[in-house]
Amino acid sequence: MELRVYNVNGIDTGRTISVSDSLLGVEPNDHAIWLDVKQYLANQRQGTHKAKERSEVSGSTRKLKRQKGTGGARAGDINSPTIVGGGRAFGPRPRDYYFKLNKKVKRLARVSALSYKVKEDGLIVVEDFNFEAPKTKNMLKVLADLKLAEKKSLFILNNQDNCVILSARNLPNVSVTDAKSVNTYQVLRANNVIFSETALKELDTILANS
Repeated sequence: MELRVYNVNGIDTGRTISVSDSLLGVEPNDHAIWLDVKQYLANQRQGTHKAKERSEVSGSTRKLKRQKGTGGARAGDINSPTIVGGGRAFGPRPRDYYFKLNKKVKRLARVSALSYKVKEDGLIVVEDFNFEAPKTKNMLKVLADLKLAEKKSLFILNNQDNCVILSARNLPNVSVTDAKSVNTYQVLRANNVIFSETALKELDTILANS
C-alpha cells in the first residue's frame, strides 16, 4: 500500500511511503477490536471499590424485637441491610479486573483499527519533525496546517520527543505516543491518526514480527 507523505505545513511532498497490506489493508475484525478495548479499559480500573457489609458497620448486635408475636416481620440487629444505616448486602469488594488476551488477537485488533482509519481517510503520514522548544502555539500551527484544528488527533512519532509532548499537553484533543506504545483504544478514540514516516515503518516492523 502506498500513502502520500506531507510535511508539517500540510503540503504534499510528492513522495509516497510503502507499507505492507497486513498493516493497513486488512479486513477489520470487530470482535478482536472489542476484546482489545475491553481489556484495555478493564486494566485501567483500580478495583478499589468497597462497601461495608453488616459485620463491618458500627452498631449494636442486640436483637431489635422478639421473633414472634409483634404482627410485623422478624428483625435482627440494627446492622441489617433491610434497615436504613445498616450494612449493604453483597456490596462491591476490592478486585483485580485484569484479564489476558493473546498477542495475535491484540495485533489483529490494532491493524483492524488502523485499517478502519485508512478507509475513513483518517490516517495521515508526515515527515519526521520536532520542535526546538516546547510551545503550544507550535502544535496549534501544525494542526491548523493539517486542517485538524477541531478534531481529536493522535500523533504517533518515532520517539517520545519531549518538546512535542509538552507542546501538545495543554490541548485536550491532542495525544502523542510512539509506535511501540500505541494501542487500539487510542486509535479508535481519535478522529485522525498522524504518523511520522519513521514511526509508520517501525510499527510495520513491530507488527510483522509479532
